[in-house]
Amino acid sequence: MSKDDELLKILAGQTINTYFQPIISAEGQSIYAYEALSRGPYGSTLFNPINLFEQAKQQRKLFALESICRTKAIEKFTQQKLPGKLFLNISPETLVQADHHRGFTLELINTFGISPEQVVIEITEHSPTHDYDLMRRAVRHYQEEGFSIALDDLGAGYSSLRLWSEVQPEFVKIDRHFIMGIEKDKVKRDFVRSIVAIARSVESQVIAEGIETLQEFETLCEIGVDYLQGYYFGRPCPTPSLRISKSAQRVW
Repeated sequence: MSKDDELLKILAGQTINTYFQPIISAEGQSIYAYEALSRGPYGSTLFNPINLFEQAKQQRKLFALESICRTKAIEKFTQQKLPGKLFLNISPETLVQADHHRGFTLELINTFGISPEQVVIEITEHSPTHDYDLMRRAVRHYQEEGFSIALDDLGAGYSSLRLWSEVQPEFVKIDRHFIMGIEKDKVKRDFVRSIVAIARSVESQVIAEGIETLQEFETLCEIGVDYLQGYYFGRPCPTPSLRISKSAQRVW
């Protein structure tokens, strides 16, 4: 079966798997939120999310795919009664599409009985965004409906810092490149400190993602990031634990 046909089959059957990864508060031993991550069917060449979303983009089916992903994520989040906020990934290409269904996410959360204050729209920048005016208006629309905004992978793309200033998100997530081995790299520590300082001045909160070791965790807590995410606390899982791992608890 070709990838084109495989994607159409996935969309028709809505065979998307939803995983959740915890986001931890740096101030205490608590789960602040879960990020919903989508995968294709098990055993499929489109199980990998990069392949899945790239194929949808090529076939101009990105909004169709993300609509299913959002629906599944909210449904599973409410079914499992997960605590805290829900982070939903939305790509800029979807936000600025002419056929983007405005109000779709608000309709979904009303259907499943959760409030906009529980949901964070996470903008994942797979490719550079040039239409900042349209992006800003789309993001403001979500904010006016009561959703918070997170900008993903800050520092990964040349446009990410400008996008931060344009959309004024409530959260910024630092790209994992700056997290790996941060305890041994002064430049990375200085970069993260600068981001935290800027965030304080513009009332954004900082999430460090990709944390895999105790040393990275301790360094980031010392620098003063607000929230933490990574394998050190929990891998993406369809039915995540409601507690932080014992190894992570020991450092508090």
